[in-house]
Formats: sequence, structure tokens, C-alpha cells
Amino acid sequence: MPPAPAIAPAKLALGALLFRDPRLSQRQTVSCNSCHDLGTNGASNRNFDVAQNGGALRMNTLTVFNAALNYRFNWRGRRETFERFTAQVLDDPALMGAANGVAVARLRRDPAMVARFRAVYGRHIDEAALVDALAAYQRSLVTPGARFDRWLAGDDRALSAQERRGYARFKALGCVSCHQGVNVGGNLMQRHGVFHPIGSADPVLVRVPSLRNVAATAPYFHDGSAPTLRHAVRAMGRAQLDLALSPQDVDDIVAFLGTLTGTYQGRPIRPPAPGSRR
Repeated sequence: MPPAPAIAPAKLALGALLFRDPRLSQRQTVSCNSCHDLGTNGASNRNFDVAQNGGALRMNTLTVFNAALNYRFNWRGRRETFERFTAQVLDDPALMGAANGVAVARLRRDPAMVARFRAVYGRHIDEAALVDALAAYQRSLVTPGARFDRWLAGDDRALSAQERRGYARFKALGCVSCHQGVNVGGNLMQRHGVFHPIGSADPVLVRVPSLRNVAATAPYFHDGSAPTLRHAVRAMGRAQLDLALSPQDVDDIVAFLGTLTGTYQGRPIRPPAPGSRR
């Protein structure tokens, strides 16, 4: 896990404020943090989060933690940089819906915010600076400290025998073919439901999600159709490998996946409280 990039403290503080600011949405009802809760798992516990217009999003919310380590963004992989992705989220009426400079105009009426932007960018608030501050902040959201990383670095006591066995099965069964690299995924597009359907059929191709912090980010898949990690592991075995995984394999792989949980600001990544709905 690489360290977070060096970002000027004033820009980081500005991005943190903007990430939690509902003025960036058309109806001023949601912020980035409404769906990507940094106090818990960087996502939520819903199958589909609710957009600023009150409608349900079309796909399950991916965690924003470690998203900077992905090569493309969102399930369809249509955005190649954080800047393009952030601009699209701000403009899309199904998401934040603050197109045509609506968010910028609101922020310009806030003298404190104007002063912050001028201190960081040396100019008045504009769309480019807004997007840059948000993108920079999101790049800082990495979660070091996973036990798997410690084990890879040579700490033989970081993983239990079951967790090591799960990692061996993860590789032997072929899970690692898609879930590999520094983010244990997030770096290629893949067809889902190769042998059997898995959740909704659309889209056919999805960006393989990262498995970092996966034990804390239920529900799973692009449609949130797997409520638990055990459900997800069994479903992936059948859909992608045409295998009915044994209970032992499922337990071992789930145990291994639990070692991918890192920390943010010194706290372990955790799921939202059961039954909570933000």
C-alpha cells in the first residue's frame, strides 16, 4: 500500500470541507459524504443510495477509500481520472445535479469559502478549482495498516493459519486473475456472469472492484444483490468459475478477505451500524 500523496494542508482542508458540503448538490440535500461515509466504510450499507433528486441510484455505491489506486472510476469504468469523474458526479442530475455553475455560484456567496479558495489557488472560485480540490482530497483517502500488507512485508504472525489457507485458495481457484495488484482489483474490466448470471445482467462489463476493506462494504456486486461476504464468495465461485465452493473454502477465503481491512485516521475501517440509513 503506497502512502497518500503529499498534498498542501490548506488544499486538503478545503477538499475535506467540500466533500461534506450539501451546497454542491442541486437541492442542497446531499454531499459526497452522504453516499461515501468516511466515518465508516467510505460507502454505505444500501443496495442503492439515494440521489439529490430523491431517486435511487442505478448501481451500488463503491467505497471511495483507495479509489485513487484504481485505473478507472465507477462500475462502468468510463472516467479515467479523478478530475473527470468528480466533474461528472457534480453535473449528473441522477447524482449531485449541480450543473451550469450552480455549486460555484453558491460557494461564491460564502466569504469564508472565497477566502479559502483564494489562499489555495490565488483566484476566485471556479469549476476547475472546485474539481481539483475535491479530487486532491479523494486521493488522500488511502487505508494503510491491513494485516495482509504486514504479512507481505515479512510479519509471519500477521495472518492465522486459516487466513493463509484462504489466500492459497484465492490464488489456486483463480480469484487472483482479476483481483490482483496493489488494490487487489480495480485495474481491469471484466465480464460478469461468465458461467451463470450474477445479479442484474446490465452492464455486461464492469470494472473489477478493489477488495481492500471488502469485509466492511456489504452489500456486494454492482446491484448490491449479495448481502454478506459469504454470499458473495459463493456466488462468484458459481458465476465466474462454474464451481460450487466447499464450506471450508468459503470460510477460508472469507477469513483471508478480512485481512485486507486497513485503517483511516488511525481507526479500522468498519461497516455502518446495522439498520442505519443515511
